[in-house]
Amino acid sequence: MNFSANSLKMNQLTKQDLMPIGTQDRDTTLVSMLQSGEESAFALLYDNYAALLFGTVVRIVGDRREAENLLQDCFVKIWQNIGRYDPSKGRLATWLINIARNTAIDFTRSKYFSQKKKNQSLENLVGAETGRSVTQPTPETLGLRQLVDKLTPTCREVIEWMYFDGYTQQEIADNFGIPLGTVKSRTRLAIKELRTYF
Repeated sequence: MNFSANSLKMNQLTKQDLMPIGTQDRDTTLVSMLQSGEESAFALLYDNYAALLFGTVVRIVGDRREAENLLQDCFVKIWQNIGRYDPSKGRLATWLINIARNTAIDFTRSKYFSQKKKNQSLENLVGAETGRSVTQPTPETLGLRQLVDKLTPTCREVIEWMYFDGYTQQEIADNFGIPLGTVKSRTRLAIKELRTYF
């Protein structure tokens, strides 16, 4: 955001100044101030709507840390697009919620989010399956990397990409230019080789 010193002095309204005004009038005043580029209006917008937008984002994303980052993205989008707000099409709160909702949905459709969901932390995955704490290694998990290192190089690559890097078979085929059938064959061969060690 680029603000001049004059825009900060133009209108020093505070949250208390807007309190006696009704919601519709308050929003009209706030939008007018925002469209004029007044930073104090942005602070008021944040104070009045951050909790509502954060709740919207966290319900969709399910992760408070990611929701905090996305909330910042929402306010940047709001600042950049406040000129597009049309009060005849709906209330300010509705417009803001739509921006937050769309930002969160776009995030859940991102490759980062899908990889993050696939790659659950080891504690969550093992703890849920075995009911044991991961702080003490179990005999089943000891030496797995060393066993994978004993595989033939082509099979080892596929297993490392799938189980240590979190790729699906289709993603391996797409990212590394290996035909999907070949990826599946190497996976089966690797599992067959690993079974000889158990």
